Amino acid sequence: MNAITPVEAIAAETASSLDALIQDRDTPLVIRGLCRDWPLVQAGLRSDDEAARLLLEGYRGDPVIAYYLPPEQKGRVFYNEAMDGFNYQAGKLPLAKVLDTLFAQQGQADPAGVYVGSTDLDHYFPGLAPTHRLSLEGVRPMAHLWLGNRARIAAHFDFPHNLACNLVGRRTFTLFPPEQVKNLYIGPMEFAPGGQDISLVDFDAPDLERFPRFAEAQAAALTAELAPGDVLFLPSMWWHHVRSEADFNVLLTHWWRDTPGYLGRPNNALLHGILALRSLPKAQRQAWKAMFDHYVFDAEPEDLAHLPEAARGWLSTPLDEMNARKLRADLTNKLKR
Repeated sequence: MNAITPVEAIAAETASSLDALIQDRDTPLVIRGLCRDWPLVQAGLRSDDEAARLLLEGYRGDPVIAYYLPPEQKGRVFYNEAMDGFNYQAGKLPLAKVLDTLFAQQGQADPAGVYVGSTDLDHYFPGLAPTHRLSLEGVRPMAHLWLGNRARIAAHFDFPHNLACNLVGRRTFTLFPPEQVKNLYIGPMEFAPGGQDISLVDFDAPDLERFPRFAEAQAAALTAELAPGDVLFLPSMWWHHVRSEADFNVLLTHWWRDTPGYLGRPNNALLHGILALRSLPKAQRQAWKAMFDHYVFDAEPEDLAHLPEAARGWLSTPLDEMNARKLRADLTNKLKR
C-alpha cells in the first residue's frame, strides 16, 4: 500500500484524563505507553515465555476457541476460494495446548497461523482482570483478550467504541472512516470470519483492477503502529484492518456504546431496511431516504417544537426504556404479519 497518514499520537505522560481525551471524539487517537506498567506488558518485554506463563497463571481453565491457518494462508483470516466457507479450522482447546502449538511455529520459515479471537477477560482470565483493565467514568467496557502469532485480520467495523491495549508484540492498524464503506468492497453479510462483515481486498496485494475504488479508500486511510503498552482509541463504526507483527502477540480490547442496550443494535435496523426498502423502485427509496433523514439521521430537537412533549412518544430524545419496549413490541407484532 502507499504511504498512509499516521493516527494522531500523544504520550501518556502528557495526557489529561482518559475520559477527557475521548469524550465526544470521533477520530482515532493513539496514547503511547498508557498501559506499559501492566504486569503482562512488562512480562512480554522480558520474554514471550514469561508472558505466556502469566497468561496461564491468570487463566480459569475453560477451553478457548482457537483458529488454525495452514502456512500457505500467511496468517490471513479469510474465506476459502469458493467463498462457501473459511480458510481455517476452528475448535475449542485448553489454552496450554494453543500456546504449545503457537510456540512450535516460532523459527519456522513458513509458519502456520494460530489465533484466539475475542475472549472474555473476566470469565476466562479472572486472575488477570483486576490488574488489566482501563477505567472509564460511568461505563464498564466489555474487556476481551486476543492472542496469536503473525495474523492479518481483514478490515471490518464494530458498533461499539474501542480502547485497544497492545500488551505483547506489535500491531499495525489500518483505519478508514465510516463513509469509506463503498470503497472497501464488502463481502457477504450472511456469514463472515468472526461474524462481522469484512473487506475482500488483500491489503498486502490490492487488486485495483478488481477493486478500483480501493484507491480512494487508501487515500483516506490512517495507520497506527502499536508497541507494547500503547493504546488505540477506535471510534464506533471506523473500519480497521489489523496486522500482528510478532511471533507472539496479545491485545486487550474494551468495547462500550453510547446508548443503553434496550435501544437494540443498529445492525438490526439495517437488516430490516434491506428487507423492506432495498427492492423498492429508486424513486420510492429516495422518498424513504427523506423520511429517514427527517426522523433519524438529521433529527434535531427543534423539529418537534410543534408537538407537546407528552405527545412525542417514540420521537422523544433520548428514548426512555418504557417507550423503547412499546416500540419494540409494536415492531415485533408487525414483523409477524
